[in-house]
Amino acid sequence: MFAPSQPLEVELGSGDGSFLAQWAAPCPERNFLGVERLLGRLRKLDRKARRAGLANLRLMRIEAAYFLEYLLPPQSVSALHIYFPDPWPKRKHRRHRLINERFPYIANAALASGGTVYLRTDGKDYFNQMLEVFAASPLFHVAETPNELGELLTDFEKDFLAKGIQTRRAAYRKVG
Repeated sequence: MFAPSQPLEVELGSGDGSFLAQWAAPCPERNFLGVERLLGRLRKLDRKARRAGLANLRLMRIEAAYFLEYLLPPQSVSALHIYFPDPWPKRKHRRHRLINERFPYIANAALASGGTVYLRTDGKDYFNQMLEVFAASPLFHVAETPNELGELLTDFEKDFLAKGIQTRRAAYRKVG
């Protein structure tokens, strides 16, 4: 999918690509894959990538959970970015959330040694679930988000902050 072969970072649920296009531009030494289910959002990201001449960015239209579990080669990813995933706020729908009890095991299989999962959300309840899921997993430990990564905001995040809605962040590094 990429030439040359270099570290791969994947954003699950890329939205309109506001984050990924900004992050890929100053990092030609890494490859980036945006995974999104909605075609219109991928087209928007594709336009941004083409305008910026990003040879290190590719897109895939597929359900993120399926892609992560069944199609991503084992230990092929240096970082997973999951920003503002669908919160499924109703209690009876929470089983559909991407970050659930199985997620650390699936992410662990995809991540290379020392790989990192970066999370952001505006949902307090979902954020607490994310923290609980990773706290219960022996496969990950708490990590720091690099400043240059933390400074990049998604369009969702900009909108939330403009409305005074707090966003929450966490990062977890694969053990071993």
